[in-house]
Amino acid sequence: MKRTARRLADGREIIYFDADPDARRDAEDQRDLPPQAPASEMRRDPLTGEWVAIAAHRQSRTYKPPVELCPLCPSRPGRPTEIPEDDYDVVVFENQFPSLAQDIPGTAGTVAGMPMVPAAPATGRCEVVCFTSDHDSKFGALSRAQARQVVDVWADRTEALGRLPGVEEVFCFENRGEEIGVTLSHPHGQIYGYPFVTPRTGKELRAAERYRDEHGRDLLGDVLAAERAEGTRIVLDSEHWTAYVPAAARWPVEVHLAPRRRVPDLPALDDAERDDFAATYLEVLRRLDGLYDRPLPYIAAWHQAPVRTGRDLAWLHLELFSIRRSADKLKYLAGSESGMGVWINDVTPEQMADRLR
Repeated sequence: MKRTARRLADGREIIYFDADPDARRDAEDQRDLPPQAPASEMRRDPLTGEWVAIAAHRQSRTYKPPVELCPLCPSRPGRPTEIPEDDYDVVVFENQFPSLAQDIPGTAGTVAGMPMVPAAPATGRCEVVCFTSDHDSKFGALSRAQARQVVDVWADRTEALGRLPGVEEVFCFENRGEEIGVTLSHPHGQIYGYPFVTPRTGKELRAAERYRDEHGRDLLGDVLAAERAEGTRIVLDSEHWTAYVPAAARWPVEVHLAPRRRVPDLPALDDAERDDFAATYLEVLRRLDGLYDRPLPYIAAWHQAPVRTGRDLAWLHLELFSIRRSADKLKYLAGSESGMGVWINDVTPEQMADRLR
């Protein structure tokens, strides 16, 4: 895979990933854009200890443009976009409206008049990953070779963002569907480089540590073994990956994909595991879109080890979930879920796994 890095008109980095080693990527961004001046801040909630990013400039981000104005399509004469080239395989670029960025001015301190509320520049990085130049496609319609290329890009960016100053965790994800809140319909995902270990990852690592202290084994490894032995929640079992509905699923549609071998992150996957994931994931997506005979809105979230901590405990896995609970109903996060973090699922995991099989 050929990797070509260039700069957009406002100084942001754009990186082309091509299967063709002879691909040329020398188109210039013809837009007149002001230099990037990110000013995001993060503040820590004193009641929970969790960090919140404050990024008011994101209110002006592009919102549901018509197809002919899609900023993720290749550029055309008279219609420049975020991608200067007239075609591409997979492309990654720095988000124009980032929640986290490098070189944000300011220093760590506290919110004025609130010494119990730490505040600091939201140092990190936010990237957009365009899976294909075809606006009308989707991840599930990619070929196995194309899907494998995206896996390699995720691994590449995980390593690259992990080397940036201040980044403590790298998160690759895809939001799909207007019901999820997607504002650009072109097939794409995002990658965040956080300046802290996220709350969800921290909880998972603490649970894994407790389990290893008590049993001397890896928690997710035992979960996989038990799910495969019991069988009723297995969706698909391949040579290297298991797709299953977790026994305590929170969402009406929720599928986890985990490798049989414990690896901390995407870069640690070998070639066979990457190939097998591409094939397995495409089949899972096909079945998900078949649930209600329409494209399923979903979030696909990679859970991997932080950059510097918990790497001996983390077990890479993908969690994919949807807010659609039936053909014509959505699952809203109301009082119990949003207010107290206590989830109530309207579908049993066993029922959903059976449908997906």
